[in-house]
Amino acid sequence: MAQGRTLQSPGRQMRLIDKIWQMNWGLVALITTISCIGFAMLYSAANGAMDPWASRQAVRFGAGLAMMFGLAMVDIRFWFRHAYGIYFVVLVLLIAVEVAGTVGMGAQRWIDLKVIQLQPSELMKVALILALSKHFHGMTREEIGRPHYLLIPLALVGVPAALVLKQPDLGTTLVLVAAAGAVFFCAGVRLWKFALVIAGCLGAIPIAWQFLHDYQRQRVLTFLDPENDPLGSGYHILQSKIALGSGGMTGKGFLQGTQAHLNFLPEKQTDFIFTMMAEELGMIGGLGLLLLYAVVLAYGFAIALRCRNRFGSLLAVGLTVNLFLYVFINIAMVMGLVPVVGVPLPLISYGGTAMLTVMAGFGLLISVYVHRDIRISRRGVAEPL
Repeated sequence: MAQGRTLQSPGRQMRLIDKIWQMNWGLVALITTISCIGFAMLYSAANGAMDPWASRQAVRFGAGLAMMFGLAMVDIRFWFRHAYGIYFVVLVLLIAVEVAGTVGMGAQRWIDLKVIQLQPSELMKVALILALSKHFHGMTREEIGRPHYLLIPLALVGVPAALVLKQPDLGTTLVLVAAAGAVFFCAGVRLWKFALVIAGCLGAIPIAWQFLHDYQRQRVLTFLDPENDPLGSGYHILQSKIALGSGGMTGKGFLQGTQAHLNFLPEKQTDFIFTMMAEELGMIGGLGLLLLYAVVLAYGFAIALRCRNRFGSLLAVGLTVNLFLYVFINIAMVMGLVPVVGVPLPLISYGGTAMLTVMAGFGLLISVYVHRDIRISRRGVAEPL
């Protein structure tokens, strides 16, 4: 971990040079390393060419890296003050998707900004964690223990989750709810309340099944029995398993993956990029990437433990769990352990909004680390900047 002392008194603003000195450069190095692996895989996906994916991804990472450093330098009290504002701006963007969103691959999830296709549901993953962290920062343990005090944070989760589910985007909805659940848990919500909600959700499955789109039902049925339609709905996951198994221990070699380069493997540059990597670099390469992710997650949880204010701790936990959900769902999906839901592999999969959202999350996480000794009053009043 990057070491350093921050002898920061309440109300006093840190100098820029102090913030740069306090940057968690070990975490920055890990982020850059994982991203470079992503560039290499996108280069391979294009059969040894930078275009169309690797070059664009590199540009997006460069922009994301600049944004990450910028966000990391912003005082954590600024994020505390404007957490609700950021949440409501992104919520308005989600509503705008319903009104004038761009349709792609059968779903209406994007806003066309000409330069980039913006996906507000990805931004909401960060905005929701910010809003919940601020809300729980100002609550006592006694208040959290009373069910009616949880109505507002539940509404903060439920409204965007409903909008994202309507797009439809079940995968992102599950990530939103699960990351929010982690913030609820760390804030002190009792386990029996989680059990009650989970039991209610399980009981509602027969009813929810009636409201699922046909393709969503087919994904669940394919997950249960992919061999039932090997050339149709089961094609993606069966080809993914074939590619994973054919890589063996050491892989077929960089640029030598037959399933990917002969176009048997679908979406090799996005959702199934881990499969292509495992085919070319084998189990050793796949486990190496997982180890890098594990170290990043360890950094995130360590930052949460080290932070002296509750807002920063909850924010760090939420962002770290959000990253874990990205990684877990994508890899479990390509292995056939969960239904295919279209969640990208962070810093590896090709995608603009997903890359910028992940980098924004890292920027906020590093901001928590840089300002870890700054105190914010328990009742939610930030000390003056």
